[in-house]
Amino acid sequence: MIPRVVIAAPSSGAGKTTVASGLIGALRARGDVVQGFKVGPDYIDPSYHALASGRPGRNLDAFLSGPELIAPLVRHGARGADIAVIEGVMGLFDGASGRGELASTAQVAKLLGAPVILVVDGSAMARSAAAVIHGFRSFDPELELAGVIFNRVGSDAHEQLLREAAAAVPGTPLTVLGALRRDQRLAAPERHLGLTPVAERESRASAALETLSAAVAAQIDLDAVWAHARSAPRQPGVSWSPDGDAGEMRARIAIARGPAFSFHYQENLELLRGAGADLVAFDPTVDEHLPEATDGLILAGGFPEVYGAELSANLSLRSEVAALAESGAPILAECGGLLYLGEELDGHRMCGVLPLRARMTERLTLGYREATAATATPWLAEGTRLRGHEFHYTNVDPATGVEPHWAWNLSAYGRTRQDGAVRGGVQAGYLHVHWAAFPELAAAFVSAAVGVGGP
Repeated sequence: MIPRVVIAAPSSGAGKTTVASGLIGALRARGDVVQGFKVGPDYIDPSYHALASGRPGRNLDAFLSGPELIAPLVRHGARGADIAVIEGVMGLFDGASGRGELASTAQVAKLLGAPVILVVDGSAMARSAAAVIHGFRSFDPELELAGVIFNRVGSDAHEQLLREAAAAVPGTPLTVLGALRRDQRLAAPERHLGLTPVAERESRASAALETLSAAVAAQIDLDAVWAHARSAPRQPGVSWSPDGDAGEMRARIAIARGPAFSFHYQENLELLRGAGADLVAFDPTVDEHLPEATDGLILAGGFPEVYGAELSANLSLRSEVAALAESGAPILAECGGLLYLGEELDGHRMCGVLPLRARMTERLTLGYREATAATATPWLAEGTRLRGHEFHYTNVDPATGVEPHWAWNLSAYGRTRQDGAVRGGVQAGYLHVHWAAFPELAAAFVSAAVGVGGP
């Protein structure tokens, strides 16, 4: 396994994405080939990693894939790279609620034997940083906390206080790898699900990333980061593979992309290709037609609630999606795709495929889910068990007098509820699934799509 380092923090909001993306960009600018990974079920942060590295952003989640696939996924995703930069999730020790260290950054770091660099937000502290570092360093003796980067530092004097605090931590001196100055130019805009995705601001994100990478190169010791990454043990083993046994089977699968539907796991796309799919991207906010000879359709998550007017105005595409659903073609919709297939979203007319009305709320629904397929589809048997996650502020209500055929039974924290809807070849729900542990889903979906759109 290649040299690797984990970028973690005491909590969310400390600046992990800023440091990780800037570090990827700075290393790339030196000529290194860098692969970025994100711990946890996240689509947005990997989009910044991808922009910084020029390689697809990837995820590592020990709940979604199982701990046994973490190292194989890194070997696969980092093929051809010189170094892997792995951004953590939430606080270093936060993971699946009520399940100990499962799916935490700390667990992933230990599974990979990767040294951890702790990002500490120094904006409102000085000597107290010593207590923070000491606590995180001593909490889990099996974890290697190799160094610290201070973020949002106000001045040279402030940096000196923070460095003195790090030197006061009991035990072997901890390396301070750098202190990133407070700079509003380095901040990415946020909205209700976190950072605004790169797909909605690529030119501005590229300019900000260039500034960020230069700041990281100037203020963080890249040679020391490399030294820590090289200290990780080799860990030989097998690589995860998306290659299937497609034979002569081919299907043309339309993939919704663009600003409204940007939530895709790279491994899911690779599995579809490995199963015999030709993937054709289109943007439902501007493209008036589905790709020619579409056999199947995947509508991923994203922000259709932000682009409701544009989606609604694209009547010709909405009509074609509805017609494809009527034909029985396999259609998989996750979260944002569910909203698009309903009758309306916050008063905007949608495709009308499912008897549902969607609306924004002030309540965030998020977390891991154990899922059981409640209704069969052409590619998924009733009772099939999967693992997934939810992350949304919207809610859907069945049309008056209509009881949908539920897509999923979702279980979490000892409670079970229904999610989504199935109609013919359409399966739609809030559930997001990372297919690395369930490659049969891709093969079954492509098999169901073969020949639907004609030769």
